[in-house]
Amino acid sequence: MSDGAAVSDERGRLTNLAYRLLGSLADAEDAVQETYLRWYRLDPEARAAVRVPGAWLTTVAGRVCLDVLGSAKTRRERYVGAWLPEPLPDRSVGSSGAAADPADRVTLDESVDMALLVVLETMTPAERVAFVLHDVFRYPFAEIAAIVGRTPAACRQLATSARRRVREVRGPVEPTAAIVRDFKEAWRAGDVDALIGLLDPDVRAVADGGGIASAHPYPVQGRDLVARGLVAVLAVMEGRRFLERAVNGRPGLVAERDGVTDTVIAFDTANGRITALWVIRNPEKLRAWNRAEPEADIR
Repeated sequence: MSDGAAVSDERGRLTNLAYRLLGSLADAEDAVQETYLRWYRLDPEARAAVRVPGAWLTTVAGRVCLDVLGSAKTRRERYVGAWLPEPLPDRSVGSSGAAADPADRVTLDESVDMALLVVLETMTPAERVAFVLHDVFRYPFAEIAAIVGRTPAACRQLATSARRRVREVRGPVEPTAAIVRDFKEAWRAGDVDALIGLLDPDVRAVADGGGIASAHPYPVQGRDLVARGLVAVLAVMEGRRFLERAVNGRPGLVAERDGVTDTVIAFDTANGRITALWVIRNPEKLRAWNRAEPEADIR
């Protein structure tokens, strides 16, 4: 394999890394593009001197993402309503066997579970980079230190702090397909009591419309409020199909109108009840869903 092909083949891994760090497919692809621009801006002698191009690309991508995370706080303050990570559908690669779209390059596993991505949003940029690179991608702290500009010992502490935060907020992953199916049927029927029975007493619902699509601007907590709020929005969901779909690799729900997905809901559960709902309605975050081929309901 030529050096050029080897460098090109790193794109999938870099996209996986950047999406986990940034929570946005569009931002991840921009970060990967910037990484490759910096590679090709090197003069031929400098590129030839790089002993392990993949490591060089990872270091640069990590630094680019760190810069993006540093500026994200200001951007999020201007965002209309709650900001949620971009949800991803299950996608298959094209007939050529090569990923034709950034969404195709993201491996859907527990490290892109919406619950984990939401927890990552509460971390400092350095914590997030240290945790993702070490706990997800198994990079040694000596290499992480070169990316975040701290000592290996400091990076170890950052990852430990992030890991503790994940443990405090995120419990064991539970099967959710049956709960999602029951939720869908209760919601479509407008059955408040059935919804309440499926929700944890302290359930929290967060909606992201980005100021483009209608969405409640603040989180709603408590099963009675969440259940009644869900039934209330049925009137504006008229004409939509409710379908069970995998969201970031776990059972979720989507709403389609005229074949276009305009709502994606991810769930978290504990002890057989729904503890969190993340409702993404911002169409800019649903582009991957509307490029995807129709997928069979989860069974």
